[in-house]
Amino acid sequence: MVLDYGSAGARKFITNVGLITSNGPFGHNIMAAEWTHHISYQPGLVSIHIHAEDATASNIRKSKEFGVNLAAIDQNIVSSVSGGSSGKEIDKVAVLKELGVEFCKAKKINCLMVKGAALNAECKLVKQINLGDHIMFVGRVVEATATEEQALSYHEGKYFRVGEQIMKPSEEERERIKKIIEEHRKK
Repeated sequence: MVLDYGSAGARKFITNVGLITSNGPFGHNIMAAEWTHHISYQPGLVSIHIHAEDATASNIRKSKEFGVNLAAIDQNIVSSVSGGSSGKEIDKVAVLKELGVEFCKAKKINCLMVKGAALNAECKLVKQINLGDHIMFVGRVVEATATEEQALSYHEGKYFRVGEQIMKPSEEERERIKKIIEEHRKK
């Protein structure tokens, strides 16, 4: 099996929904990016992975900055609108505003941020890498605000709220594991 778009294997990954905001040749834009990852604490780095032909990619290449807004569980409509059309053809920010979604101006970059998101992170571009059919844009977080909202999860083409917590192994089980690890330490 290969992990092609829509394949059973590719659909097993569980991700958040990054609402990526940008401003550039295509004006203020928003897109949904399933592959949005926090990749470093010091410095704070976030990577987003999007197609080279997307309006957002053009905006980021020109402006060298972008916003990462992790969709909250009540923002499934924002995600669907953001991911359902191209910013080259549709003013998605205007559509969302008409639907009642609120935006605010970022503090340290020239982008809009999504109000009510679980996380708003303002990023300055530090690197871009072509990887397969996507570009990985790596941004240094210059400003971030987290809310009490739970982040929306995405799995098998559907949205989810994180559910039941699965407990870590008990202290007794972890001690047993440590002993077994020590028995198998390479000499």
